[in-house]
Amino acid sequence: MFYSLVNKILQSTLRKYVERLFDLNDRPIETQEEILLDFISEAKDTKFGQLHHFHSIETFTDYVAHVPLHEYEDLKPYIDQMRQGAKDILWPGKVEWYAKSSGTSSGTSKYIPVPEESLEGAHLNGGRIELALYFNHNPDSKLFEGLGLRLGGSTELETHGESHSGDLSAILIQNMPIWAEFRSAPSNNTALMSNWEQKIDAILDEVISQNITSFWGVSSWFLVLFNKVIERTGASNLLEVWPNLELFAHGGVNFAPYQEQFRALMPGNQVTFMENYNASEGFFAVQDDPDFDGLLLLTCCGTFYEFIPMNEFKGKNSKTIMLDDVQLNQEYAVVISTNGGLWRYLLGDTIRFVSLKPFKIKVSGRTSHFINAFGEEVIVCNAEEALTNACAMHECSVKDFHAAPIFMEAHKSGAHQWLIEFEKAPQDLNLFSSDLDNMLQQLNSDYAAKRKGDLILGPPEVIQVHEGLFYTWLKKKNKLGGQNKIPRLSNERKLIKEFIELNEVLHVAQAQRSKD
Repeated sequence: MFYSLVNKILQSTLRKYVERLFDLNDRPIETQEEILLDFISEAKDTKFGQLHHFHSIETFTDYVAHVPLHEYEDLKPYIDQMRQGAKDILWPGKVEWYAKSSGTSSGTSKYIPVPEESLEGAHLNGGRIELALYFNHNPDSKLFEGLGLRLGGSTELETHGESHSGDLSAILIQNMPIWAEFRSAPSNNTALMSNWEQKIDAILDEVISQNITSFWGVSSWFLVLFNKVIERTGASNLLEVWPNLELFAHGGVNFAPYQEQFRALMPGNQVTFMENYNASEGFFAVQDDPDFDGLLLLTCCGTFYEFIPMNEFKGKNSKTIMLDDVQLNQEYAVVISTNGGLWRYLLGDTIRFVSLKPFKIKVSGRTSHFINAFGEEVIVCNAEEALTNACAMHECSVKDFHAAPIFMEAHKSGAHQWLIEFEKAPQDLNLFSSDLDNMLQQLNSDYAAKRKGDLILGPPEVIQVHEGLFYTWLKKKNKLGGQNKIPRLSNERKLIKEFIELNEVLHVAQAQRSKD
């Protein structure tokens, strides 16, 4: 009875809280213009604002004229000063929290400022909006009668002078509103454990017997946890363990390659799958309609957006367009300005719009993750969709994958090499490879053109790798959990060689175990 009352109060409060935010998001162009000018006004007396003449900026055109596009390395000197305690640098005041983020293939960490305005106005607001959207579609929800299981990163919080850094999920846990903390599991001590494998077991110890009604986190890492649940309990699916489960809020990676596995773990229509686009830099979009494959762009949530058509992408020398000039089904690189002090920042993600009224997007990949060794211009969404379709044809499923080019040599054509770790392998890998190739040709005309006659680009080489290859690689890199994930595509062979070498090590180890 008590938790039923809590559920009703929190639902009502959330709906009222986000009414204004929904109103702002209903007039996105005006809202975006207001947000930009508000940011500039807030930061005009900062070191960055003075250097870039924020006092004289009155329009978007002025902003573009005074502020160039930035990558992380351009802002790093400012951020380094901020982490040592300097104030009024990129954003007013001192910034205490920094989200530690790094490219999976790189050991270099980025420290993204998360001032109070960003924490409250972007990340936490995004979560509230997501919950409110869910309740709008599920007015009879009993979500808060149970607990939300959060699965964050394994990064410990670090202290540098007056600042703290760590995985975004760790920062959010430390700053969670009381009402959200009250209805979350596991405990903070468990959620913030640094050893990922020990944390998984500790989470299960806490939550197996609790009333879990929702999951929150990166879908690929939840798959690890769910398999452990089934192994420990002997249940055939998760609803046998948590019968009141109703929501899986996920993001971080494309859900499509994992969808079949999750549907089997949560059968029927009891559980709503709700995708979000939440990164260290901000909370950008959320699936407002579970039946529509696209995410509502949050134009009122601490971020001003610009876009670069990918066919015109030239890095920091690119020209951007505003939201009112985007077109359907074109690839765009995302540029953001935030209430965290990121000014005209190249996010590194690519998106495409699947609706313009309202603005809805699909995350299609990364500006640096693609294969274009032969003019084929294969991007991550092409690869993932082709793989998903091929898996459906062959009744198989994938845990993870990586693909890279095999370059042309002498009279030999080039090819794409795919390393795939299957959850359930196809019966005929050669036929699967052929169908994957055909699917990719149907999705990408440039790839199809280069495949003609096998003169430039031959058929793909698909290698089924050892179980646990990618998990082992992430573990060796100390990147288990959180937002860490395997890059899907690479335009060079450095990373794929690491995977192949590790796969051979695992093969030798397995052979040795068989002898013993």
